[in-house]
Amino acid sequence: MSALPDTFPSLSTPASSTLAARAHSVWRGARRGPLSLWLAWLVLAAVALCALAPGLVTHFSPVQGIAGQQLQAPGAAHWLGTDALGRDVYTRVVYGAVHSLSGAFVAVAMGLVLGTLLGLIAGASGGLVDDAIMRLVDVLLSVPALLLSLAIIIILGFGTINAAIAVGVASIAGFARLLRSEVVRVRRSDYVEAAFGSGGRFWPVLWRHVLPNSLTSVIALAALQFGSAILAISTLGFLGYGAPPPTPEWGLLIAEGRNYISTAWWLTTVPGLVVVLVVLSANRISAALHKANA
Repeated sequence: MSALPDTFPSLSTPASSTLAARAHSVWRGARRGPLSLWLAWLVLAAVALCALAPGLVTHFSPVQGIAGQQLQAPGAAHWLGTDALGRDVYTRVVYGAVHSLSGAFVAVAMGLVLGTLLGLIAGASGGLVDDAIMRLVDVLLSVPALLLSLAIIIILGFGTINAAIAVGVASIAGFARLLRSEVVRVRRSDYVEAAFGSGGRFWPVLWRHVLPNSLTSVIALAALQFGSAILAISTLGFLGYGAPPPTPEWGLLIAEGRNYISTAWWLTTVPGLVVVLVVLSANRISAALHKANA
């Protein structure tokens, strides 16, 4: 019999404390990184501040323009310029974080919860249940994520939340597939077999031993999916399937400024750069989490 892992949970240890200990271990390893990792955390922290308290970082209105200040270039009065209606671009980007980040959070949470549930049931049950769930996952994976999101949002209707639900449904398969593979690996471990051999029942052992030791890889995928969700929601907004005008959503801001790209480059460049920075930061943190878990 192989040696038990350092994070071996006893039969009396709550799953929540075990999972919290593993999450803390991964976080401690992920935060010890080069300057690029700290910059990634700084970018996400700044964007989170904008989403939680936009009024603290700007005093302009995101939807009301100022007469006579249309299409002003970036300057002292308006750091990132104004749009065709005289609205401050910096303010609209700041308030856009509210919609884009909340939508991405809903999408990732939906994919994580439902995907984890499906992967856990499939990996732990095996047999016909596993085959049925994984065939459903294969069907979802066979459809391009953007096409699946478009189909769902056409059914649900336009809006940030509906776009987030559509992106979340498209991400379920990835979470389910990863967690299923982790559950199958952990399920065959010696310490899980020992838990069953000592009289442990199926669901308690699954909850206390298998799930906490299978989630660390999924956490790294969630960070990666967060950036992908922002990009997908921005894409839907750019195509006109997201939040309606005058909502300051990042994809919509890029779409509104494309007609002025030759005369007012900042209308598309600024929100585009913000999307790129947030996505790259999320990907960098995801890579660090994956490395810490390895």
